[in-house]
Amino acid sequence: MPSATVAEENAWTALASGVTQAFAATTPWPKSTSPSISRASHFIVRCVIPTSSCPQVVQFTINDATIQSNHLSTENPIMPASSTGRSGFVNWFRSVAPYINAFRGKTFVVAFGGEVVADGKFVELTHDFNLLAALGIRLVLVHGARPQIEQHLSKSNIGDHYHHNIRLTDAATMQCVKEAVGRVRFEIEALLSMGLANSPMANADIRVAGGNFITAQPIGVINGVDLQHTGRVRKVDVAAIRDRMEFGEVVLLSPIGYSPTGEVFNLTLEDVATRVAVELDADKLVFMMDTDGVFDATGVLLRDLTVGQASAVLSSGQPLTDDAALFLPCAVRACEAGVARTHLISRHTDGALLQELFTDEGIGTMVVETTLNTLRDATIEDVGGILQLLQPLEEDGILVRRSRELLEREIEKFVVLEHDHRIIGCAALYPFTDEQAGELACLAVQPSCRRHGYGDALLKHITSEALALGLRRLVVLTTRTAHWFIERGFKEAEVSQLPAQKKELYNYQRRSKVFVKNIR
Repeated sequence: MPSATVAEENAWTALASGVTQAFAATTPWPKSTSPSISRASHFIVRCVIPTSSCPQVVQFTINDATIQSNHLSTENPIMPASSTGRSGFVNWFRSVAPYINAFRGKTFVVAFGGEVVADGKFVELTHDFNLLAALGIRLVLVHGARPQIEQHLSKSNIGDHYHHNIRLTDAATMQCVKEAVGRVRFEIEALLSMGLANSPMANADIRVAGGNFITAQPIGVINGVDLQHTGRVRKVDVAAIRDRMEFGEVVLLSPIGYSPTGEVFNLTLEDVATRVAVELDADKLVFMMDTDGVFDATGVLLRDLTVGQASAVLSSGQPLTDDAALFLPCAVRACEAGVARTHLISRHTDGALLQELFTDEGIGTMVVETTLNTLRDATIEDVGGILQLLQPLEEDGILVRRSRELLEREIEKFVVLEHDHRIIGCAALYPFTDEQAGELACLAVQPSCRRHGYGDALLKHITSEALALGLRRLVVLTTRTAHWFIERGFKEAEVSQLPAQKKELYNYQRRSKVFVKNIR
């Protein structure tokens, strides 16, 4: 932990300069832009505090003139580890602002097992749910109750029977299911209420809604075995759920369904969550599981998968964790049916939900219908994003500074690489057709997205454009990245080998190295 004075200063900076703007409509923060701590009323806030070593996830209890802090986590901080001090917080807050704007009014379905409640970690998760709701996100929460059901069955000396990995639910088991699910639901509602009272959203008036939104039917007989009260989702009362969300309520669904004849069925949380997300045309479906996501055969986390890639993983026969084998097919079905994004994240990492949703790299596995990456010609609307990408490199002296006016005039020479509709890379081609040469310029990739081959993709695209223009060679000027270009076939050259027009503009004070690559 940082010293108390540093923690307090950074915490108040976060509260006053950042969080104030995000929750001004729902939270009675002090009006001053730099108020003293003594003016604060009593509240609790969890935030990431940048320190000189590693950002800390800290819970602050601010009461009158005192601050008490409890260290929660240093693993997988939401704020990048390179961000320190006030400028780090400002940059981080600006980086999440597009997500905050994009997610307002969207529908997210989040599914979590009864293990989250049994492990005592749901209190932390309530703050994240309340935060999402306060940001205008329409939330549907789907909970499970497997450990609680198994505990009830054990206490009642009732056997736990499965057939083809599906629980056989007889009348006695169904009674235990109802009791266990009811207790879990009551505990979740109580914890959500406690989270509201002890969080910055205390006056946000967020309510939890429930009801008989799920109509179910029996699974029936499988290979001669009657599964009795084990069921599947038959129908979702979409209109009723949307009405509750329209009133700003968080909808909480249990793995229980009802038939028109009054029967009660035991459902799985993955069936409920997937069907509800599809029927609601949800923007996101999130499964919280025991592992970090889906891993390839070498143990590397697969952060982004298209539906086709996910299906290939499932059909490849490669070993998957139990959770991945259970939830990845649900993710594929949901995306094929129109859900924009499905996320598989760990329930064990504090803040995993926020990091997955509000950072470019995420923390788990995301499944989408088609690829998130788009490489296209730049337009005038991209100028702001390109400037934001180039600015750090210009400040470090890696790239020559370009004004907005110059960039606007030359925008047709640029291409941009988008990831999930955010610009993460760019490059430019300045052709000198008389000499059959072209200059590769402004090749840049967002730091958090490097080492994914995006630079090579941009270089390949620029090379294709140069060939289409009939150019025979590419030239590049660089001060810091010589080896990167050498590894890709560029050879060091003299200033005299530059195209005549470029040679006239060469900055001898900057002393950039010249590299040339023959492309045909």
